[in-house]
Amino acid sequence: MAEKDDYLVDILVDLGFVSPEKVAELRREATEASVGVVDLMVANKVVRPADVTQAKAAHFGAEVVSLSEVKIEDDVISSIPRNIARKYRVIPVFKHENSITVAIADPSDLTTIDSLTHLLHVDIDVRVASEPDIEAALTKYYAERGGGGGTVDPRMKEVIEDLTREHVEVSGSAMEDGAVVEADAPLIKLVNSIIAEAFKMRASDIHLEPLSKVFRMRYRIDGVLHELKAPPKRLQAAVISRLKIQSNMSISEHRIPQDGRIQTAVGKKLIDLRVSCLPTNHGESIVMRILDKEGLRLGLPELGFFTDDQQTFEKLIGLPDGILLVTGPTGSGKTTTLYSCLHFINRPDRKIITVEDPVEYLLSGINQVQVAEAVGLTFSFALRSILRQAPNVIMIGEIRDLETASIAINASLTGHLVFSTLHTNDAPSAVTRLIDIGVKPFLVASSTRALMAQRLVRKVCKQCAAPSVPTEAELRTLGMDAGSLQGANFQKGKGCSNCSNTGYRGRFGIFEIFVIDDEARKLIYEKVSSSVLRARAREMGMRTLREDGIRKVQAGLTTPDEVIRATVGDAE
Repeated sequence: MAEKDDYLVDILVDLGFVSPEKVAELRREATEASVGVVDLMVANKVVRPADVTQAKAAHFGAEVVSLSEVKIEDDVISSIPRNIARKYRVIPVFKHENSITVAIADPSDLTTIDSLTHLLHVDIDVRVASEPDIEAALTKYYAERGGGGGTVDPRMKEVIEDLTREHVEVSGSAMEDGAVVEADAPLIKLVNSIIAEAFKMRASDIHLEPLSKVFRMRYRIDGVLHELKAPPKRLQAAVISRLKIQSNMSISEHRIPQDGRIQTAVGKKLIDLRVSCLPTNHGESIVMRILDKEGLRLGLPELGFFTDDQQTFEKLIGLPDGILLVTGPTGSGKTTTLYSCLHFINRPDRKIITVEDPVEYLLSGINQVQVAEAVGLTFSFALRSILRQAPNVIMIGEIRDLETASIAINASLTGHLVFSTLHTNDAPSAVTRLIDIGVKPFLVASSTRALMAQRLVRKVCKQCAAPSVPTEAELRTLGMDAGSLQGANFQKGKGCSNCSNTGYRGRFGIFEIFVIDDEARKLIYEKVSSSVLRARAREMGMRTLREDGIRKVQAGLTTPDEVIRATVGDAE
């Protein structure tokens, strides 16, 4: 970090933004705190972010651009697709016949400039903008970057007020036959606003829960539920009926759970929602899972692997046969990990077939089968059929029973690479789980190549991250000592508009990878307990979930609180 900062520090001094004496003082503090000198200058308000931007631009002979003062036309914004702008953190400013002028925070990042040249097939001219400026522009021009806030979109409030002025009286019985209420148009706007606001705030789920006196609405953002101002209780039946109609459920059925899907447009983006309806004491509870197909990041680095684990994982998923199991509770990112594996190995010379319930994301070049138990298309029935399709790679959404497990193992023993998931707390427990459902130990031992457990933790918000020192209680809980502070870069978000004042934005994984060797196969064959297997895995150098989390805390990617919360059962 210090070497990277040297040229900037010299330019800041030359431009008169900071004195050499102050720099010498700050260098000592930065060394002691293991942070960058420039970062410390900005944190202590010795220099402004705008001064740093100007210094970067001066060094590379580039112009500074203030994105907040520039009106960027829609055709210019569309010249760089949303996923590329998001990945490389750039904003197109001007567009010419064979070139695009982009704003970038770090003009020394030649890799990004080179990648843009090849991806867009145009020449790239560089302007320099501050990181906050670029983040604000991404939020403004690319819909999915909306940071959101803790309140409801004003448009939603207006719709609720319109419905209130209409004095709409809606009861459960009034909607049972699907009759259109008087304020149908405002009601449709209200439901659309609920979905649009959730998408803008980067929510993964929308929860609409009928309670005794309120109709509660919550959004799950980065794995944590946030309660928002909800529609009036008397609109409960109308809102639920509208959602049931949209998702092709029976609105006259209130006694049994139902599932459906909604496809709707938010701005210019088309998103899918997986809808679940569950009868409760005070009405039907609706949960909608937002599936943003374009926003799915399928690269292995995006999952949260450090380089050593990524190399191990890439080697495993490149094997010609065997089973690779990903374990963890619901919502721990297992499906996204499997999709990333398939994306990584998807080549024209490989045939890949998946069996899923449901198919959450459509993957180009991969044959995906949707389980439909109502017509007899179960996991096991689908697996027997797809083996006749001569695939190289098979992904099974989840191993739930002996029949599915047996077919998957037989497939792995006949030259197929099989990916699947199990619901267990750690990696070694997956072996015990397979044996418990009836799979013979020698089959588990001979077919299983590796087991990986994972959890999701929230990322520290880049916009408001600041150096932090863990408390003694946190260090003690994580099993860290004072020596762990040496060379570590502990960070914590202060809270800003970018992260809805939470200090976190986005999530990534922490992992434990158990590669099965000959000694482990012998133990599996002998049907030992999961604790014995875990001890063997630790002897082989397997890092536990908590240990991997500690590495990422020390790197400043997340906080001790997050790792403790995600690995509460992982302490040894």
